[in-house]
Amino acid sequence: MNAVSKAGPAGPEALTSPAVPAGWRWPLAALGLGTLAWLALFFEEAAHAVSIWESSAAYNHGWLILPIAVWLAWTRRRRLPALRPVPTPAFALLGLPAAVLWLLAERMGVMEGRQFAALGLFYALVLATLGWRVSLAMAAPLAYLVFLVPFGAFTVPALQVITARMVDVMLDWTAIPHYVDDLLIEIPEGTFYIAEACAGLRFIIAALAFGALYAFVMFRSPWRRATVMALALAVPVLANGVRAFGLVVLGHWWGSAAAVDADHLIYGWGFFSVVILLLILAGLPFRQDGGPFPALSGPGAPGRPLMALPAALLALLAAAAGPAVAARLDAGAAATPPREVALPLPVPTFCEAGPQGALLCQGAAVQARLVLFAPRVNWDAVSAARRALTLAVSDQDRTFDVPLPGGGRMRARQAQGQAGTVAAAAWLDGRLAGDGVRARAAQALHALRGGHPGGPVLAVVELRPEGPPDSLRELALLTRVLEATGEELSRRAAALSLAR
Repeated sequence: MNAVSKAGPAGPEALTSPAVPAGWRWPLAALGLGTLAWLALFFEEAAHAVSIWESSAAYNHGWLILPIAVWLAWTRRRRLPALRPVPTPAFALLGLPAAVLWLLAERMGVMEGRQFAALGLFYALVLATLGWRVSLAMAAPLAYLVFLVPFGAFTVPALQVITARMVDVMLDWTAIPHYVDDLLIEIPEGTFYIAEACAGLRFIIAALAFGALYAFVMFRSPWRRATVMALALAVPVLANGVRAFGLVVLGHWWGSAAAVDADHLIYGWGFFSVVILLLILAGLPFRQDGGPFPALSGPGAPGRPLMALPAALLALLAAAAGPAVAARLDAGAAATPPREVALPLPVPTFCEAGPQGALLCQGAAVQARLVLFAPRVNWDAVSAARRALTLAVSDQDRTFDVPLPGGGRMRARQAQGQAGTVAAAAWLDGRLAGDGVRARAAQALHALRGGHPGGPVLAVVELRPEGPPDSLRELALLTRVLEATGEELSRRAAALSLAR
C-alpha cells in the first residue's frame, strides 16, 4: 500500500472532479447561505450600486466587475487543492469595526461608506468560514470586488478645478488669447466649460479598474502592482488636462468652440484609449505572468468543517448589528416628511413683483422656496432633495458657485438642453452647510442626541427665462438677484435652522 497516496493532499486533478471534497462541503454551504443572508441585510446598498451602474457613464463598467472577479478566481483555482478550509469563528469579530463604520456612514448619509463597510463585512464572512489561507489564495478576486462600489463622485468639483487650472497653465504657453473664470474658458472662437463630464472621473475610475486587472494578471511583485495602480490614478488626471487643452486648441484652429464641443466626449474616449494602450505597452517589458501562481506553503492545520456554520452565524450577527441599531434609532425618531414653503424675496430695483411671491426680472421669473427637514433626519434626505430640486439631468450639466452677500455661496446648476438655472444651499445650526463630512457629522450628532430645536433647511432659487436658453445671461442675472436678495434669504434660512 502506498501510504503517501493515502494521506497526501489532493492534486490538481481534484479540481476537475464533480464531487466536492468532504472538507469543503460545509464551509462552502455556510458561505453560500451566509452570502444570501448578507445580500438580504444590505439589499439597499446593492440596489443603489446597481442603479448607479445603470444611470452613470462613469460607472457602467460595474456590470463587468463580478464576472472579472470570477475569472480571476478561476485562474487561481490550482492553488486550492493544496489547501483546506479552516473555519475560524474568531475572524467574525473583524466584522465589528465594519459594523460600526456602517452605522456611522448610515447616520451621516454616506452611501459609499455604507457600501464599503458592507463589503468589509462580507470579507469577514469569507475569512470566518474558509480561514485565512484560502482567503489569501483568493485575495486578488476578493480585492477586485472593491470596484463594485461606485466611489469617487465627491472628487468631481476638485477635478473640475484641477482640469481648468491645467488648461489655463498650458494656454499660457501658447499665443492663444484666453480668459479663465472659474470653470469657464473663453477664447476668441467661443467659450468652453469644464462640466462634470469633463472632470475626468469616468476616465480615472475606468483606468483604476483596468489597472487593477492588469496588475493582478501581469505582475506578481507587490511593488510593481502598486506602481501600476499609482500610474492608473495619476496618468488619467494629467491626461484629462491635456485632453481638455487639446479641445480648446482644436476650437481655436477650427474657428468654432461649438463644433469641437459637440463631439468632445468621442474625442475624449479616443484619447483615453490611446493613453491606456501606452500604459499597457510601457508595462509589458516588466511583466511577470509566466508560470503558475506561487502556491502557499502547506494546507494549514486540520480544520473542523462543521465549525463553518457557527462562524458564518457570528459573522452575520456582526453584520446585522449596524442595521439593528439604525432601525432602533429610526423607530424613536419622528417620521416627519420635509415641508416646503414659499419664500417671498425683496423686490430689487431691476425687477417687479410677480404672482405668488415671484420676481419678474428682465424677461425671467425668479422664485425662492425653503425646504424644512425634521431635526433628526439623516443628511442623505437633504442631499436627495437638493439633487431633485436642482433638476440634475446628467454629468454634462453646467454647475457654478454663486456668491451670497456676507460670505458663502449657492451651488447653481443649468440642466443640459433646458432653459433655466437653479441654485441651492443648505443651512444647519444657523450657518451655511456644505454637503461634506462636517455637515453630515453635525446632523448625525443632532439625530443621535435628540432635542435639537431646529433642523436642516434647504434654500432653492429658480430662474426661468421666457426665451431660449442662454446660460451666461441666466447666470449673470441670477447673480444680480442674489446680490440684492441673498441677505434676506440667508437670514430666514439660518433662523429656521435654529428653531421652528
